[in-house]
Amino acid sequence: MHYPATWLQGASLGESIACELRLQIINENIKPGEVLSENRISADFGISRSPVREALKTLAGEGLIRLERMGAVVVGLNIKDVEELYDVRYLIESFAQERLAMNIQDALIRQLEQSIDRMKLAITHNDYVEFARQDFFFHESIITEAKHTRILHLWNSIRYIVMTVILITTEKGFTLGEERMHWIAEKHRVVIEALRSRDRETIHKVVQEYFADSSETLIRSLS
Repeated sequence: MHYPATWLQGASLGESIACELRLQIINENIKPGEVLSENRISADFGISRSPVREALKTLAGEGLIRLERMGAVVVGLNIKDVEELYDVRYLIESFAQERLAMNIQDALIRQLEQSIDRMKLAITHNDYVEFARQDFFFHESIITEAKHTRILHLWNSIRYIVMTVILITTEKGFTLGEERMHWIAEKHRVVIEALRSRDRETIHKVVQEYFADSSETLIRSLS
């Protein structure tokens, strides 16, 4: 698996390298404990060392590698890391959804429904990349619409890891068949109905159940 080129539009060379390395690290094609060399990565990608240095700095900031004198040591993403990642996602999204409770816009509801429709179309075309993109877009749309600067800043600190994890788990999910993926797509509709209710308690309960189930499924998939 390689990082989708269609997801890299507008990205700098350093960002593109970071996206590919991030995917290979989380997918464990690059194992924890391995040492990444700037020279080797530069040679593999046919680029100068400057964007490689930028990419490694980004990955170090995400905790996926550790920069040492000998090179960049891969830390990776273990199950505890994944659980904590979903804890943060839950905190962000539960806040965002409850914030939207009294001010949910019909335009957002339509946008979220369109994402579900596009997920289902992606299943028909056996396109896990597009399904993953729409899944990610669904959740990010809610967070963005909450219009909370600090929450958005926190989200941006994990968004690329979240995007990568969704891509990996979606590819694995597609191997389980269309019925499973249709169920995942439809699960998002419960979130829409909760938002439409404009009831904070209903929203809180739904997002809690959604992330408890998603976290369990994710950990099982990555294990």
